[in-house]
Amino acid sequence: MRSRSASGPCGRRQPSKRRLVWPNGARATLYNAIEPDQLRGPQHDLAWADELAKWRHAEATWDQLQFGLRLGARPRQCVTTTPRPIKTLKSLIEDPDTVITRGTSYENMANLAPAFIKRIIKRYEGTRLGRQELNAELLDDVPGALWTRARIDALRVAKAPELVRVVVAVDPAAGSGETSAETGIVVAGLGADGHGYVLDDASLRATPDAWGRAAVSAYRRWQADRIIGEVNHGGEMIEHVIRTVDANVSYKAVRASRGKARRAEPVAALDEQGKVHHVGAFPELEDQMCAMTADFERGAAGFSPDRVDARVWALTELMLGRAGEPRLRAL
Repeated sequence: MRSRSASGPCGRRQPSKRRLVWPNGARATLYNAIEPDQLRGPQHDLAWADELAKWRHAEATWDQLQFGLRLGARPRQCVTTTPRPIKTLKSLIEDPDTVITRGTSYENMANLAPAFIKRIIKRYEGTRLGRQELNAELLDDVPGALWTRARIDALRVAKAPELVRVVVAVDPAAGSGETSAETGIVVAGLGADGHGYVLDDASLRATPDAWGRAAVSAYRRWQADRIIGEVNHGGEMIEHVIRTVDANVSYKAVRASRGKARRAEPVAALDEQGKVHHVGAFPELEDQMCAMTADFERGAAGFSPDRVDARVWALTELMLGRAGEPRLRAL
């Protein structure tokens, strides 16, 4: 975002140009973190980066922003974000020129709805997720976690190679209320190089009809070969929901015989071997991955790792056999 002045009356919107223009000639332009090249070329004297830790392509977008921040005698930028320990944010915090201001949800109590205080703060207060979201603490990896941020960052790529298979995995929630778990929806592909690529995280908290539409939308968007659905809690309902949206979807039901952590371990081993890559960033998914240990108990960390479970199902389908052994691929 860029602007030469914030004075004067409200700016005039120019939606087709993603721009606000003020009568004194100042203008602000909006960009997104999905297409870093939007920032290639334009130059600015002021930038506001909102929710940096949730940007899909944080490093590439941030780099392009820095190249264009070159107007005026003192170009400046303001970052407002929940403090997730991504590489870009950690580097920014370590920069001696950065001025850091922290604020917690408790300092904003007077402006929060009583229902939010009762439902969210009381539920997550004292948990690791609460320390991050409510106390604005920058937390690093959980000791003994199956995944580490350093490893995820090291294997992250900007673009997937040629893919030979793509699947959408669905781990449905038991309910759809405000306090219910999320329905995990993760898209992954198998590259011609034999590696796995996490392409999208479309997880959400929603009714069966809404998550069914989200899963089918991801299936179509990524031209997937199959939707994988965990049926332990939903049974035939999952296939019914999917086929109500699109009767022609290729669908496969899978049933868990072990806990989430046990199912995750063979997939985590593939990550350790450098065989799984995230195409871009998936902050909520990565938060769950880096909080999950081998002795994880559902709900003990203040959340249910349904995004992780969907990722595990997708990569198991693409890269592992029933016993958790790597699939053999013909050369």
